[in-house]
This record gives sequence, C-alpha cells and structure tokens, in this order.
Amino acid sequence: MLHKLVTGPLNMVKKVGEKIQEEADKELYDLPTIQKKLVQLQMKYELQEMSEEEYKHKEAELLERYEIAKRKELEQWEALTKPKEE
Repeated sequence: MLHKLVTGPLNMVKKVGEKIQEEADKELYDLPTIQKKLVQLQMKYELQEMSEEEYKHKEAELLERYEIAKRKELEQWEALTKPKEE
C-alpha cells in the first residue's frame, strides 16, 4: 500500500514527461512542419529579412531535422512491414 502511495505520483510524472517528449519529437521531426518552415525561411531570405549567413545556418538545421525525420519514418515503415517471425 505504501509502495503505491510513493510510486503513484512518480509514475504520473514519468508519463507526463514521456508525453511531453513525444509532443516535442512530433514538432521537431514532423515532415510537413519542417517543409513549411523551409519554405518560410526561403521567403524571409528572398525578402531580405535575414542575412545569408543566418539563412544558411537555419537551413542546415532544418535539413538535418528533415533527414532525421525521414530516417525515423523509414524505420517505422520497416517495422510495420517486417514479416512476423513465428
């Protein structure tokens, strides 16, 4: 009984932390979001709202996130299509 009183709140904190991590990963590695941000970045650069240096830095960051997102997507797809072993 005492064990549940102590671990209950800890388990809740853990679940909340996992949900926050899940949502953060979703925002960071969501392909449509990254694509939209790349387009917005390109527009800002073309409208001269940022320097070329700043543009290249942010573009590299977004492209890295895009590559990670594509890799994660591929891993998920492979996990779903992998034949089950008996």
